[in-house]
Amino acid sequence: MTQRPDPAPAHFSRFAAIDWSGAKGNRHKGIAIAICEAGDAAPALVSPPSGTWSRREVLDWVRAQADTPTLIGFDFSFAPPIAERGAYLPGEETPATAREFWAYLDDACDDVDLGAASFLEARRGRHFYFGAADGVKADFMHLRRCEAHFNAGGGGKPSTVYDAIGAAQVAKASFAGMRLLHALRDNVPIWPFDPPPRSGALVVEIYTSIAARAAGIRKGRSKVRDGQALDDALGALETRPHHPLARYDDHATDAIMAAAWLRMRASDDGLWRPAPLTSRLAATEGWTFGVA
Repeated sequence: MTQRPDPAPAHFSRFAAIDWSGAKGNRHKGIAIAICEAGDAAPALVSPPSGTWSRREVLDWVRAQADTPTLIGFDFSFAPPIAERGAYLPGEETPATAREFWAYLDDACDDVDLGAASFLEARRGRHFYFGAADGVKADFMHLRRCEAHFNAGGGGKPSTVYDAIGAAQVAKASFAGMRLLHALRDNVPIWPFDPPPRSGALVVEIYTSIAARAAGIRKGRSKVRDGQALDDALGALETRPHHPLARYDDHATDAIMAAAWLRMRASDDGLWRPAPLTSRLAATEGWTFGVA
């Protein structure tokens, strides 16, 4: 399949990063949204409508940006791997493109607030690893092409969406996120499943760890929990000092750094045309913006 020819969009003047959560329930302390305009002012946190974000409120917020020149980054995997084994869930009759899989997932879930934990739990041991009772963990460690490319380039080994145990797991957040993408599909284009638009908003997948590395934070020490450390990181991202936060937690600072990084790199043509990204991968696995 041929490489995607997407050029860097030139119209974005607002940049938002969303630290996401797949936790059960209706309200999620792990969600934060930060946004900045073109220039060098520090990103500001967006206040949730009800004190703590729900995933459906995030969906509503993103829909409200549809006609604005906003590049929006989410930190979850937009699709499971398929290139490696030829199916998202081998042995289960699933669709073969990401958009169809989002619909398949959404139809199978009745979890509150776009949750997807029940989908994973029903497939424990067959497709998802929750603990030693499920077998050898290494047997579940399948990666998308962008994740393998990131690892091969020295970026570190990303978590797989089939690993559903521990604080570092991304499975629950990613599958909840895929339900959001399904709900969003007719409102805002989603790269690289859709080409970048010439106007309006666009959603992309990001790794907050890439923003942390660009901010000068070493591997294994990517969390920023005080104002001076955040300002130091923002300085490396060509951004002025932030307005003091009521609380410095990982979710808020990750979103702020990621929004500043997204602004700094949004016009980088190479990030929109990564060499390994084919039309087939763009339709099935997607790609993480920032992995070149």
